[in-house]
Amino acid sequence: MELEDHAEELASDLGVDKEEVLEDLERLVQYSVPVDEAKGSLRRKYGGGDGGGGSEPTKADIADIEPDSGNVTVTARVLTVGKRSIRYNGEDQVIHEGELADETGVIDFTAWNDFGLSEGDTITAGNAGVREWEGEAELNLGDSTTLAFEDESLDVPYEVGGDRNLADLEPGDRGRNLEVRVMEVESKVIDGRDGETEILSGVLADESTRLPFTDWDPHPELVEGASVRIEDVYVREFRGVPSVNVSAFSLVAAIDREVAANDEAQQLPIGEAVDGGGAYDVELVGNVIEVRDGSGLIQRCPECGRVVQNGQCRSHGQVDAEDDLRVKAILDDGTGTATAVLDREMTEAIYGGTLEDALDAARDAMDREVVAEDIAADLVGKEFRVRGTLSVDEYGANLDATEFASVDDDPAARATALLESRGDA
Repeated sequence: MELEDHAEELASDLGVDKEEVLEDLERLVQYSVPVDEAKGSLRRKYGGGDGGGGSEPTKADIADIEPDSGNVTVTARVLTVGKRSIRYNGEDQVIHEGELADETGVIDFTAWNDFGLSEGDTITAGNAGVREWEGEAELNLGDSTTLAFEDESLDVPYEVGGDRNLADLEPGDRGRNLEVRVMEVESKVIDGRDGETEILSGVLADESTRLPFTDWDPHPELVEGASVRIEDVYVREFRGVPSVNVSAFSLVAAIDREVAANDEAQQLPIGEAVDGGGAYDVELVGNVIEVRDGSGLIQRCPECGRVVQNGQCRSHGQVDAEDDLRVKAILDDGTGTATAVLDREMTEAIYGGTLEDALDAARDAMDREVVAEDIAADLVGKEFRVRGTLSVDEYGANLDATEFASVDDDPAARATALLESRGDA
């Protein structure tokens, strides 16, 4: 049903002007308020209560709930529950979110009211709204939802509680708990929703893997080298990989043991890594088949660091560009390709000279392209091991390299070892 149809229905039920209702409805939906919650809010605003006719919500199994299911009634077990603040209609709104499960499946939920939910509770939610979120159905529990706590616990074939390893996290997870070591951390000031805002960002590790994190309400316990338990984090996708988000509602505490940190990058065939949509800390091995345009001597905007052409930055217009070095090398292992992007330090090591040396060579040749040509002559056709963060988007697969080294070991032995480590041998 289109918003105009919802507005017409509301206007008819409430006896008010349709255009006024439509304007209010559009504003609420613009701020990510679910349509059902927005309609309930407008019914209260115009004195119509939460009713308005319509059929009774259907009792549903979670596996049968689709984004277009309308309102439903479900009996389910609370697997996880977290808390965070969002903003809509210019005001901060605290929501509770997590996962519910029954015998048939698992579904995400957002509770716009504090129903007092805890992990392990068995509840019956009546008149729960359903919306589509990132292609999946999600339950919305609000003013029009009736919620009852059941005395008998529902037995479900899913883990109750939010404790996870980093490798288990996926974008969209809410209410997760971690025990990790802080590997890197730095303070930044960003332009947040309330103006300049201080945040922390860095890298967390456990025995399974490493992932980036952002702390939106800096916790003093998050210092480099600290082993901590963090309760109630949510996970977003950042450049194709999961990113841990710590909020004002997260609990952070030091633990009395040192969390083992995985120092090894995950080793994957390029095709598998690309098909997986990206990876934070991955090692790829392949032959450089081409050094792409935009390698060698480049120029960057002094304001934002973007590469500029003819002194023009996409964001800042004409700028006094700064010289830099980089390499964009296409890596191929027979299963797929990815572009390894090397920073100035790694590029200088390959080139065998500094940025100043490269500028001198370009002046002598009266051609900046000679630097990229020299680099290509050293790389193309040779095999390299590259470690870094792989992101995949509509522009292709790019690996921001943290390590880049030639491969000297026997390819057959390496293939056998990789198969054994993956249990395929």
